Amino acid sequence: MDMNKTAATKSIIPPRSDASRAFSEMTEKGTTQTKETYAKMNAATTETTDLIKASCSTALQGVQDYSNKFLEFAQANTNAAFEFAQNMSRVKSPSEFMELSAAHARTQTQTLTDQAKQLAELAQKVALVGAKPLQEGVAKAFNHAA
Repeated sequence: MDMNKTAATKSIIPPRSDASRAFSEMTEKGTTQTKETYAKMNAATTETTDLIKASCSTALQGVQDYSNKFLEFAQANTNAAFEFAQNMSRVKSPSEFMELSAAHARTQTQTLTDQAKQLAELAQKVALVGAKPLQEGVAKAFNHAA
């Protein structure tokens, strides 16, 4: 009787056909490929996120340096203006006024030129340093792809 029950059970479940085996293998292969693709995309996303964080952090530090330099220059220019105003209050003749004004104008023109040059150099440095992590990351990504 047990023999008949086993035989009956076997006859109910059809044997696996070649088509179902092929379908099963194809499904497993697709699942494996999907997992591998997901892992690669996840790694690339993490790497990109890290690059953007590094670039933003570097850029933020550069902007802070630029702002500090700008404020330093503003303070120096304000001090020069107050000093000029104090000196002007002591002027006793038109020729002294002209001499003091011309000297102040020359000094401030040179100072502002130097300050503008320093700020431009700092801005360029900030841009280059901020972009460097992204450039390296893009180059690395292309090298991996090749």
